[in-house]
Amino acid sequence: MLNRSTSHFTAKRLLAAASVATIAALGLAACSPSGSGSSNSGGKVGISLIVKTTTNPYFVSMEDAAKAAAAKEGVTLTLAAGKKDGDATTQIQAIEDSISRGDKGILITPTDQTVNAAIGKARKAGIFVIALDTVPTPANAVDITFATDNRAAGVAIGKWAATQLAGKPAVIGLVDLFSNQVATVDYDRDQGFLSGMGIPLGDPNKNGDEAATGKYTGGMGGNYTIAGSQASNGDQADGRTAMETLLSKNPNINLVYAINEPAAYGAYQALQAAGKEKSTLLVTIDGGCTGVKEVSQGIFGATSQQYPSKMAQLGMAAIVKLVKTGQKPQVSNGLEFFNTGSQLVTEKAVSGLPSITSSEGAKLCWGK
Repeated sequence: MLNRSTSHFTAKRLLAAASVATIAALGLAACSPSGSGSSNSGGKVGISLIVKTTTNPYFVSMEDAAKAAAAKEGVTLTLAAGKKDGDATTQIQAIEDSISRGDKGILITPTDQTVNAAIGKARKAGIFVIALDTVPTPANAVDITFATDNRAAGVAIGKWAATQLAGKPAVIGLVDLFSNQVATVDYDRDQGFLSGMGIPLGDPNKNGDEAATGKYTGGMGGNYTIAGSQASNGDQADGRTAMETLLSKNPNINLVYAINEPAAYGAYQALQAAGKEKSTLLVTIDGGCTGVKEVSQGIFGATSQQYPSKMAQLGMAAIVKLVKTGQKPQVSNGLEFFNTGSQLVTEKAVSGLPSITSSEGAKLCWGK
């Protein structure tokens, strides 16, 4: 999930055959000559896709998948996006617009809890609301969520990082999402990473309350120091600033977790400027085509790949199936959402930890 410039990313494709088969099984029916629009006339199903921002190619890939589905089968699709990650105001207005149009469904990547009241209003109006990418708080604020298991994705990169340290002390810098907003994707990834490292957690739904020093038990185990956490807003420039701030606090950082690949690349730029890129292990989550390439180049040690196109495709299919048959989608067993999956991408496989290579990840990146 989350902002390097669009020129830095090229991954804007549909999920491969497996996802298409899944959608066919769900009974997708979507179409509009332009792939977007505001009219629900002519008996077409109206659906709004409201993403966090289109300055992030991750969300652009969602839009591309939704537009392709809409162009294929009879859906009037309306697109909306925040001006930046965290822009709840624009999302709320888009929800209000969807209610006014009489849409049958809304697909939304909710920025935080401040959009919940508008979502509740839409549901009372009879609109089926599906969250994509980010499970809202509480999860039942929407009808269902299609998303990565972000905690599991974080655990994977944490376990991998711990093994690479081979018992050496870990001096950790955390490049998180927000400083003044709360989003499940933020604390799930952060806490998943720390848990994978074998670092005891405080409140598992809160960033920054773990002990600053102690022992990690992942890999061979060892001592750890958390140098600090800085917000990046999922953005490359802000990620660089966050890393610069962390290095000013502790220049001995040798392990960096970043919320997503844009922020991670910004962190890499700061490390490179400080001459520390070769001595610092950098792990992240996203699995975009550019990010996978950066794994192959050794810029990132590992990333957890997720599948935003699949989220959009399944969400579109679910709404159309509901309209046609009345059948509602179901969450994955043991979870409060439908898990669209993730895979660890690295060139340094670890025994007992499932992973794929960057060349394998390049065939899957974001569902091209």
